[in-house]
Amino acid sequence: MVDFLDILVNDARESLRNGYYNVEKRKPSPRVSLKEAITNCVHAPIIAEIKPSSPSHGKLRQIVSPIVVAKAIESGGAVGISVITEPKRFGGSLVWLSEVKEHVRLPVLMKDIVVDPLQVEAAARLGADAILLIYSVFKRGYPEDSIDEFIQLAHSNGLEVLLEVHSKEELLDAVKTEADLLGINNRDLGTLRVDLGTTERVLANVDLGDKVVVSESGIQGVEDIRRLRRCGVNAFLVGSAIMLAEDIEGKVRELVMAV
Repeated sequence: MVDFLDILVNDARESLRNGYYNVEKRKPSPRVSLKEAITNCVHAPIIAEIKPSSPSHGKLRQIVSPIVVAKAIESGGAVGISVITEPKRFGGSLVWLSEVKEHVRLPVLMKDIVVDPLQVEAAARLGADAILLIYSVFKRGYPEDSIDEFIQLAHSNGLEVLLEVHSKEELLDAVKTEADLLGINNRDLGTLRVDLGTTERVLANVDLGDKVVVSESGIQGVEDIRRLRRCGVNAFLVGSAIMLAEDIEGKVRELVMAV
């Protein structure tokens, strides 16, 4: 059976070899804390994702201007914006990350398959406020450096870290790191199967103290938000459902107002 995470990592390495992440530093802008935005949010904290394509669903949306999409997300009340920068399977763009950061006040998360320090440095140069790291990528030993070294590098570049896990074992290890946020991906990156119950199972009977937890993938509507809130989730990363919505601002507002 093909393991899709292996494919994603190989794609990332190819993009690195091709110089995709060799970017110039953009003009500086104030960094905004995603963690603080979540903890200070009075509604459902939604991190809305700009994602043109999905490996499991194909083309999601024709995006002419990421700035227009980002402003709709901001107007809908999202707490942050995730910009996919992986170019091969998700249609993401590093240029979009820079453009979005320049035109919104929300914290911006760079979401990619990070396997090399150069990608962390690219996120910082382009003005990202936070970066996603995937625990299983490090558990499999793809990067030469450890997860702790990558987190330290991110912090030294002014970036917060959203550390993504998929199992209780990974979560218990992730809690011991200096990651600013812990993400639970409901999608198995090996098979691409999605199960919202993943978050419930991973969080069951685990005391995370004051750690901020983000549930990722498979969130479609208000009932999903309510379900995940009941098991202790603090914030929600939503991509496909927002990209497929005819009215992006309205869809974001609907999710934000879930109680």
